[in-house]
Amino acid sequence: MTLRLERQGAVAHLLIDRAEKRNAFSQAMWDLFPQLLTEAMADPAIHVLVMRAAQPGSAFCAGADIGEFAAGARDAGWRAANQAAINRVQHELARAPKPTIALVEGDCVGGGCGMALACDFRIAGPKARFGITPAKLGLVYPLHDTKLLVDLVGPSQAKRILFTGALLPAAEAQAIGMVTIIDADPAAALERLVADLIAASGHSQRLSKAMVQRILDGQAHDDDATRAEFAAAFDGPDFAEGVSAFLEKRKPVFR
Repeated sequence: MTLRLERQGAVAHLLIDRAEKRNAFSQAMWDLFPQLLTEAMADPAIHVLVMRAAQPGSAFCAGADIGEFAAGARDAGWRAANQAAINRVQHELARAPKPTIALVEGDCVGGGCGMALACDFRIAGPKARFGITPAKLGLVYPLHDTKLLVDLVGPSQAKRILFTGALLPAAEAQAIGMVTIIDADPAAALERLVADLIAASGHSQRLSKAMVQRILDGQAHDDDATRAEFAAAFDGPDFAEGVSAFLEKRKPVFR
């Protein structure tokens, strides 16, 4: 399969396996993605989702399959279905309740870059490159995905990326906020981050992620729902375990 989910303990790996096409996404892959994402989020054993190329060191994703896109783009029905599928992937990935990580070792371009931006964290190897290239095709990047970019790098850098379609090396992408961690051994960096995430409270992470999304969506003040979430945490099992572990001078074990 060109897109599949593999579970390793508390980690689900969403693998892109189409190296002969530089892991470009076909319509079938866009359609399948939400199902795999839902499976990972619904599995109580899974704490973290990692999105990565199936073959280490290969391109993360070259974006949409341009050959397929060029053939179908003149068909209004196909184009609408393609746009809807891509929008669904981006929207659901950006709002997935559990932590998500994109491991990028090669090129991460167009829709592939959009998916990486929709993840909570981006870990890059030194050979990774990031670019959003609609300006090279005479197209326009969707508003939702543009907002993901602007939220990370600010409007001026977003304009540079969108207007030029240039591929940025990993170090530059990190300097402007696109990349969370750059490491000569990205797999080891991934392992360290995953271990830190698994050791922490999943409840805190899920609620904090939802809180950050509220802020990104424009909310600036607490409402009844956020106040209730804050208060309810004091009665939860994770708070009890966290306090006990602190007092007993041991590491907490959250379930």
